[in-house]
Amino acid sequence: MNYLKMALPAALAGMMIAGCNTQTKEETEQTATDSAVVQTPAPSTLNSNQSELLQTILGPREEGDGTAVLRGIAFGDPVSKVKKTEQFELFEDSTSHVGFTSETAQLETIDVQYHLDNQKKVSKITVDVYLNSADATKQLWEAGKSYFTEKGKLLKNEPKKVSWTNKNARIMMEDVSEGKDYGLKFQFTPANKTELAAN
Repeated sequence: MNYLKMALPAALAGMMIAGCNTQTKEETEQTATDSAVVQTPAPSTLNSNQSELLQTILGPREEGDGTAVLRGIAFGDPVSKVKKTEQFELFEDSTSHVGFTSETAQLETIDVQYHLDNQKKVSKITVDVYLNSADATKQLWEAGKSYFTEKGKLLKNEPKKVSWTNKNARIMMEDVSEGKDYGLKFQFTPANKTELAAN
């Protein structure tokens, strides 16, 4: 009987120890490679080429009188021309603006809004670009800064906001990144508002 009193607890203790599988170094390495470990993707798979993305934002180069501000559209163009010319997908159509959107293969989003005056003509253009990382934001910032500095006159150069002017527009680029939400905002307004009023 004493033998059973001692054997039973020993057997229970042995089963408990066997159930608490302590992992060896090899088992730990196997577990790490089998689990859903989140790794930071390589920048080329996470982000678009930001110079190419800037060209997508700017749109096709327009042949003509050189008054186009962005994506073949000039201030004073009627909303009908915007809808005919714009190649992105229409997502918003109101009396004050029309909005178009496009998404890259890396799930970055470009939203373009054409703001309209009382005659349904373009009076301002805004572009919101939603990006995947701080690196992408920095690269697009540098590409935009280089492009607009080459094409116009630098007016203001602050850490998160830069503006320029050229013969057709005042351009403002702002880093609107906050936390883990990355992106830039571009705003295009007429360089000479009295010129727009005369149209």
